[in-house]
Amino acid sequence: QVQVVESGGGLVQAGGSLRLSCIVSGLTFDDYAMGWFRQAPGKEREGVSYISPNGGISGYAAFVKGRFTISRDNAKNTLYLEMNSLKPEDTASYYCAADRGTNYYMLSARTYTYWGQGTQVTVSS
Repeated sequence: QVQVVESGGGLVQAGGSLRLSCIVSGLTFDDYAMGWFRQAPGKEREGVSYISPNGGISGYAAFVKGRFTISRDNAKNTLYLEMNSLKPEDTASYYCAADRGTNYYMLSARTYTYWGQGTQVTVSS
């Protein structure tokens, strides 16, 4: 059974930083591209960042580029998202997801197969 568990969310002031982690079990982690998504109340889920199975390719949504960094440790089956210069508009539930296909770079939620339950990030002004 595949399990995807996010952690590291919390309350932070604008300009602050957080590091999210996502531990995956029940699949061969380095066979899967990984992505981070987020969803704010009343809004659709949106893609934040992706990383290829071996970590060599990554990409970001324009609204986080230069502030967030995605990484993975395949030996630990863990995905990370380092978030700096946080803004109130970054407030959302953040989700980790796994995709074994080749369209992961499109950051479309429909292509990702396995999802975590999310971790809440709240940025105060």
